[in-house]
Order: sequence, then structure tokens, then C-alpha cells
Amino acid sequence: MIYQQFVVKYVYHCKYIFLMKIPKKINAIRRSLMRKLTENIGKSSFEKVDKNDLKIKRILISRPNHRLGNLLLLSPLVEEVSNTFPDSKIDLFVKGQITPVIYKNYKNIDKIIQLPKKPFSNIFKYLAGWISLRSKKYDLVINANFGSSSGRISTYVTRSKYKLFGEYDKKYVQQFNDYQHSAKHPIYNLRQYLSQLGVPENNNELPYMDIKLDAEEIQNGKKNLFSIVQNNKPVICLFTNATGDKCYSEEWWHDFYDHLKKTFPDHHIVELLPVENISKLNFTIPHFYSTDIREMGAFMANTQLFIAADNGVMHLASASGVPTVGLFSVTDENIYKPYNSKSFSVNTGHTTIENIMDLLRKTIE
Repeated sequence: MIYQQFVVKYVYHCKYIFLMKIPKKINAIRRSLMRKLTENIGKSSFEKVDKNDLKIKRILISRPNHRLGNLLLLSPLVEEVSNTFPDSKIDLFVKGQITPVIYKNYKNIDKIIQLPKKPFSNIFKYLAGWISLRSKKYDLVINANFGSSSGRISTYVTRSKYKLFGEYDKKYVQQFNDYQHSAKHPIYNLRQYLSQLGVPENNNELPYMDIKLDAEEIQNGKKNLFSIVQNNKPVICLFTNATGDKCYSEEWWHDFYDHLKKTFPDHHIVELLPVENISKLNFTIPHFYSTDIREMGAFMANTQLFIAADNGVMHLASASGVPTVGLFSVTDENIYKPYNSKSFSVNTGHTTIENIMDLLRKTIE
């Protein structure tokens, strides 16, 4: 206990030091250090009870991260919890301002505790968010990502009878071939944990990512798409931007587009532009621009296929229900591949563009 209290205080201190703008390499070292320091903070514990005596009404899910993709990857867990405890109220502990937009149509969501994206510039709001964790008692707290030091700390300091710290259990890798996926491993962990509490084992299919677009949003997306293509021919949508090494060059995208145009002559090919309003295709094909993620999702939902490198908008496409092809060259596709019933990933370092066209043809047909 003394060790854990020391680590919590030390990690808080380190966070304040590193909240300023720092080089990526140093930040990577910082994250690795934090994970090492917090890996022994708390262990998921349980007290088996009769299922009729298990009262779980107030739930906190912790994912203190501001990235669009990571917040969307949380949606299957939120859906799983909502399905398991339909009368429950769920609070989310996150970072940044987009979470209420993503989860606006999730009925079980109650309170969203939002840490500022840049804590050093909003230190009092940052502290207030952490302090608020102690203001309410929960029945169950779930850390949604085993690699998050902040997630483990928030689970540790929150008042709750049941706490799932989200340990990475290697034995499940053999049991579930998709256990590594960021959206799936917290659900597998939760199901195993609840079965230990006495809840009947759940063997249903895991929920998909879902932003829960409503009928009006879908209809507006259809109108936006029609304003560009002007007919009802099927549409393939591209998103050519990504961060850092995940971003493909203009030459690569032009070559890819030429192959795509020859392979699918009866399809429209359009581009969804990023918030920076840039294009690796130099705006040479029809394009759509929006800074509203739900409007973007509704636009993509009306297309037949979406193709992008690994990034948040790729996950937004998956959460919007469109078949999504994720292009991977740097990050681990087993962890971040697009996730819905008709989506898949491609490692472009091991696959030619011609082979990708064959895969796309099978998907569309």
C-alpha cells in the first residue's frame, strides 16, 4: 500500500513535469516509465456472489485519452456494458472535448468527466477532473486500456467495490485470436471478470464499433454525397491523410488512385478531406470537407467502401458502418485494424497495390 501511494504521487509529479511540449522520443520514454511504475498499481479482485445479489448500477469506464480513434475504439466496451447492465448509468473518464459528440446517442451514458487536452494550460480543470473521481461511489470501475498509466491510477483512486484494472492476460491470447485488438481485449477481460463474480458466461458476438448515427444524420449524409456525385452510382471514399510515418506519399496515393480508377470504372471515387483541408491527391478528385465528426461519419455511411491509412477517421468509418480497408505500414494491425463486419486491414509493406485491388474487388462483389 505504501509503495502504491508513493508511485501514485510520483506519477502525478512526473505528469506535471512532462505536460509541457516535449520531443516525441522523450515522451515515448516517459510513457514507458509511467507504465513500468504503474503496472503493479492495483489488481483486479472479486468476491463471488449470487447473481441475484450482484447489484451494479453505477459504472465508471476510464480511458483518459483525447485521440478520436482511441475514443471510438472504446465504443464496443460501452455497448457491452450497456447490454450486460441495461439499467445502469455509465460515467466516462476521458480527455478532450469530443467524447460527448461521439456518445450523444448512447442512452446509458450519464456523466462524462473530461480532462483538458492540454493539462499544463488548464491545470485547475485537470486537477478538478481527477478530484471529481472521489466524489461518487461506483459499483464497478473498468480501466479500458492495459497500457494506460492514467487509466490504472484513476481506477485505483476511485471508490468502488469492484475494480477491473485491465491486466493483459497472455493466456487469453491463445484462447481468443483477436484478444490483442484495442477494442476487444477489455470486453474479453470484462466477461472473464464477471463470470468470476457469478454472472452467467457471455458467449455472444462482441459488439462492433458504433457511433450510433440517427436516421436524420444518415439522410443528411446522403444529401451531402449526392451533391458531389449527382447520381446513384456506387461510391468509394478515400482519406489520404495520416500522422507521422503512417502517412503515405503523394506519389503512392496517385498510383493507388490510378489503379483504383481502372479496377472500378463504374464507381465514383471521392475524397474525404481532413480538418487541415489538405489532399495527397492535390484536390484533383471530387471531395467533401467537414469538421463535424458525425457529419463526416454520415457521409461515409452512404458510400460503398472507405479506404484510409491507420488513423482516427479510419475508425470513424468503421463506427459509421461502412466497409473499411485500413492501410498499415508502421503500427500493429492486430491492435488497431478497422473493426466491423466487413472491414479488414492490409499491410502495404507485404502486399502490392495489384493485390489490394483483388481484395477490394472481392469485398465489393
